[in-house]
Amino acid sequence: MGDKNHEVFKRKLRFGMVGGGPGAFIGEVHRKAARMDGQMELVAGAFDINPDKSKQMGAQQYLDPKRTYGTYDEMIKGELALPREKRIDFVSITTPNNWHFPIAKAFLENGFHVICEKPMTMNVAEALELKKVVDKSGLVFALCHIYTGYPMVKLARDMVRGGDLGKIYKIVVQYPQGWLIRPIEKDGQMQASWRTDPKQSGAAGCMGDIGTHAENLAEYVSGLKVKEICADLTTFVEGRRLDDDGNCLVRYEGGAKGLLFASQISIGEENGLAIWVYGRDGALEWHQEHPNYVYVNRIDAPVEVWRRGNGYVAKKSPAAARGTRIPAGHPEGYLEAFANVFVNACDTMRCKIAGETPNPLMLDFPTVDDGVRGMRFIETVVESSRQGAVWVPMPK
Repeated sequence: MGDKNHEVFKRKLRFGMVGGGPGAFIGEVHRKAARMDGQMELVAGAFDINPDKSKQMGAQQYLDPKRTYGTYDEMIKGELALPREKRIDFVSITTPNNWHFPIAKAFLENGFHVICEKPMTMNVAEALELKKVVDKSGLVFALCHIYTGYPMVKLARDMVRGGDLGKIYKIVVQYPQGWLIRPIEKDGQMQASWRTDPKQSGAAGCMGDIGTHAENLAEYVSGLKVKEICADLTTFVEGRRLDDDGNCLVRYEGGAKGLLFASQISIGEENGLAIWVYGRDGALEWHQEHPNYVYVNRIDAPVEVWRRGNGYVAKKSPAAARGTRIPAGHPEGYLEAFANVFVNACDTMRCKIAGETPNPLMLDFPTVDDGVRGMRFIETVVESSRQGAVWVPMPK
């Protein structure tokens, strides 16, 4: 065991960012999430593949120009050249998918903890190699399946795992959006351009981008692993190179059955991630666009509405209590959920640095193992659809 008076418990964690340059969406989300609790500070970055744009973002973030780098390799070398008490503790990776693996691998091999966007890699082979690197390093690797950071998702998980619903029979999870109903990638829209490019996004479009969130949410809440998938992927927008809609029948370990669909051509839908879990003795549902409520149904009984921030939630789920910042009735949402993943990962980093053992609540964040599951999900879905929507086992 380490010393609770270790210096790491007396300061903010220092982090650098790769990606998140001018015009990027998720990089700014990472920065906002990191600022929320005052536990970490951005001190370095390689924000764009264009060095001038990287410098521009570094200036906007008030960074020391010497710590705004042109490439991630320069960043690693520059940070290692600093005294240990000055260099970054971890890196936040917010690039398109094709860069996740080489960047994460390089930072881990040079002794830096990692928080990485999803999907974790471009394929299963890379995911398994990265897992070996993480396991060998003993460092923290957190993956940004941030919907697990919502307090009421943690409540739902603890209800299901605690047996409140009885044996689970059926899981329905959806993630509809409508923003890609037109080929806006052809007009240079940044977020659409890389997500619809196989060289940057990988083997799947919609199912890789948001379908993986649905898969991760279902496994997190239910505690059940996907066993087999029968998938039908479609590219509705003419000329698009990757799927923009997908529908899956799912078989889970233990006998539960499921439906999973993701879509980015569903007009009128914004960010409709939602889950329904049906058991022998009850059912629950949660909606990302109304994240402060979990609805529970019992046999021949009124609907129960569990509301974030109340004492009965904290009593049922210490994890939900830990992730709650403000009293009931004041909505918490996406940025707070993102910050919860950051806080748990960073508290675990502090313990690692100090030689302490993190408590289980700190360890409640997506890891490299979730990243491997996500890549197996993508490859299984793509293979099933390629074969004409047949059942394909999803490797463990």
